[in-house]
Amino acid sequence: MSHQLEISALSKTFPTPHGPLVVVRDFNLHLEKGEFVCLIGHSGCGKSTVLSMVAGLSEPDDNAGGIILAGRELSGPGPDRGVVFQSPSLLPWLTAFDNVLLGVDQVFYTASAGERRQIAEYYLTVVGLGDALHKRPTELSQGMRQRVGIARAFALSPRMLLLDEPFGMLDSLTRMELQQVLVDLWTRNHLTALMVTHDVDEALFLADRIVMMTNGPEATVGDILKVPFPRPRDRKALLEDPEFYRLRAELIEFLEVRAYTLKGQQPPAPKPPVPPNSPAASSYTPPRQDRAVLPTQVETLA
Repeated sequence: MSHQLEISALSKTFPTPHGPLVVVRDFNLHLEKGEFVCLIGHSGCGKSTVLSMVAGLSEPDDNAGGIILAGRELSGPGPDRGVVFQSPSLLPWLTAFDNVLLGVDQVFYTASAGERRQIAEYYLTVVGLGDALHKRPTELSQGMRQRVGIARAFALSPRMLLLDEPFGMLDSLTRMELQQVLVDLWTRNHLTALMVTHDVDEALFLADRIVMMTNGPEATVGDILKVPFPRPRDRKALLEDPEFYRLRAELIEFLEVRAYTLKGQQPPAPKPPVPPNSPAASSYTPPRQDRAVLPTQVETLA
């Protein structure tokens, strides 16, 4: 395999009323062709900032590293990168079909109109929207709208797929359904993929490697976990494998402890559990940070 994506010494600084804030510093990562990599870390550590720079939607600091995709240094956005956001951002006055066709027309302008329409229809059908081609976004559920977003990204036949918490706004069952849709599509052509997620279980199910970012500011790569499970992956078998839980515990330990200690910071003290018979038990929820990294309860839905 050859490096498809090379991120070298990447840094990003934002101005604030209190002076410059370095969100990401000296971020280095190589992705092999056809590899699926998940990027995890605490909220605000710069995961989406890294993805935005790879997408060309944000510029790295001057003289602070670079990004090379398929041997070409990136500058600005382009159709060689298909992007799926947390919100699909569909044009509300266009149907699902026309939202996908809009990009296809721009990328495959030398193809005939019929061929371009076939591409759009094919990818919408593959993601399960064959009966909803001509519905507008307001007529689609949140999960269906995200299916349109996935179809739109794959329909461009990009060199690379970038996903920024694409299932973060969905309920657990819909999230798992769309994880499988994503895997099925990715399996057809093995696009190189970089995905930001907070969900440990999601990362273990989807990724070949999981890149763990340290806490911010000045976040960087803290550790990388190679996921050993062979493909294709069966969710039920995965959840019955003791190795899955060992790796899950390793990821959570990084997020709760090493993400801080690698930066010389003190990890936050865990809150004591609420006794089950306590009056507060029914309303107790974990703190936001823990809630962001704890895995979804997929066991009950598998």
